[in-house]
Amino acid sequence: MYDEILFPSDGSPAAAEALDHALALAERCGARLHALYVVNQSAIAGLRSGSELVAAALEREGTETVERIERAATDRGVDVATAVLTGTPVETILDYVADEGIELVVMGTHGRTGVDRYLLGSVTERVVRGSDVSVLVVRESDDAAEADVETETTSSETADV
Repeated sequence: MYDEILFPSDGSPAAAEALDHALALAERCGARLHALYVVNQSAIAGLRSGSELVAAALEREGTETVERIERAATDRGVDVATAVLTGTPVETILDYVADEGIELVVMGTHGRTGVDRYLLGSVTERVVRGSDVSVLVVRESDDAAEADVETETTSSETADV
């Protein structure tokens, strides 16, 4: 059914939940899973100083993310290819789909609605609208969302100390 499946990840809990679906599909179809992390160049471009440090940190995060995915795929006997690219996430994902002959994209979503979705935008939604191939969207569960909020709260409390 599918030979090439793309799993773009930002390392979030929503992406982690989608990974289970991507691995199960790749396993069932005997497909290669492509793990992609996009370093968002627009996040770096707005910085006046320290952009090299931020870019390096995001690059490390991307490498660690695709390495985790690679280990999970290997543990399940799934052929995997990894890439960390810099660019605009939506455009980079869609270009990767075209360049690598991807037949299915599996992505997580935070399930934001209303003002949050309007202000933050949705990479997943824009990929769905712009993709020439099928996109499986896996919604983040309430448990993962709560864990994400707890992590953010703990991080901000630690930063204030």
